[in-house]
This record gives sequence, C-alpha cells and structure tokens, in this order.
Amino acid sequence: MKDIIKLSLILGIFCSVAAFSLAGVNKITRPYIEMERRRQIKEALEYVLPEAKVVVKKTAPDGRTYYCGYTTEDTTSLPEAYAFIAYGQGYSSRIQTMVGVDNNGVIKAIEILFQQETPGLGAKSTEVAPGEERPWFQKQFIGKPAKDIRVDKDGGEIVSITGATITSRAVTNSIRKGIEWLGNYVKFERQKNTSE
Repeated sequence: MKDIIKLSLILGIFCSVAAFSLAGVNKITRPYIEMERRRQIKEALEYVLPEAKVVVKKTAPDGRTYYCGYTTEDTTSLPEAYAFIAYGQGYSSRIQTMVGVDNNGVIKAIEILFQQETPGLGAKSTEVAPGEERPWFQKQFIGKPAKDIRVDKDGGEIVSITGATITSRAVTNSIRKGIEWLGNYVKFERQKNTSE
C-alpha cells in the first residue's frame, strides 16, 4: 500500500512539473506564433492584392474577417479589390487559403496559408515546380469567377491534384463558397454586356 501511495505521489509531482512547464512554454511562444501569423497574412495580402496601397480589415456581421484593398490613400471610395481567408476540410487538415478578388468577384490570386495534407499527395497544393515561381495548382484559379470554381472531376476547370481529389475539392469549394459569402457583404460590380 505504501508503494502505491509513493508511486502516485511521484507521478503527481512529475505531472505537475510537466503541466507547469508546458504552460510556461506556451506563454513564452504565443506572442511569437501570433507575430508569425500576422507576418504570413501580411505577405499573403501583398500577393493576392498586389495593386493595393492601403488594405483595411473589416469584420462581417457573422464575425468573419475580410479585407478591402484600395489603390489610393482614399478609403472613403469603393475598394478596388477584396480578400478573405477560405476554410476547407481537406483529407487530414483544415486548409486555410487567402483569396484576392477584384470588385467583379473574379479571382486575382490565391495563397494557401496553412495545410497539413499528405506529403506527395495533398501537400502538392503548395509545391512549386523547378523553374516556376508559384504552385501550378494555385495559379489555375487566377482570372476565374466563382461560378467556374469547380474541380475537373465535378465538371469544372480546376485540374485536380493526382491522388488528392479531397484536397483539391476542399480548396476549390472553400474558395467558391467564400466568394459567395463575401458577395453577401460587399457589392460586386457586374460586368456590363458590351453587345448592348
């Protein structure tokens, strides 16, 4: 009986020390993690909204965040572009994608911020081929309106990553739904029919 009490006490001490150590490490590293996350978002915004001189962060009524991009210092006019983070459940992670759209709702660029998909399969969504500057999977979204954002296996124009249809669909569907969501809060200009 004494051995059980002694072992329980030793185990309790080790667990307490481990818990306090983890709490301390978390407290120390949290500001650095937040700083890295802000840097990553800033760089992604610069990529998806390249012409924007001023980017204003806004909060939608549902609590989600989006960004308005202005080409001048005047933020009282309508933005020239918008950006938001799309979230989609992939095969093994929740994929986060920064999406930039013009004021017609057409994609300017995308940047996958976070993914932990299977290496060699879903992780190819962020791989850059030798001699290229951007991942081929992400480049194919440029210039597409929301209605055209579907993978080829669903009748769309986005070529799926071989062996990673779940990842491809997660990114594609989250972007399409994100543009539709954004359209509830901002007024996209509609392309005028030139034949009229």
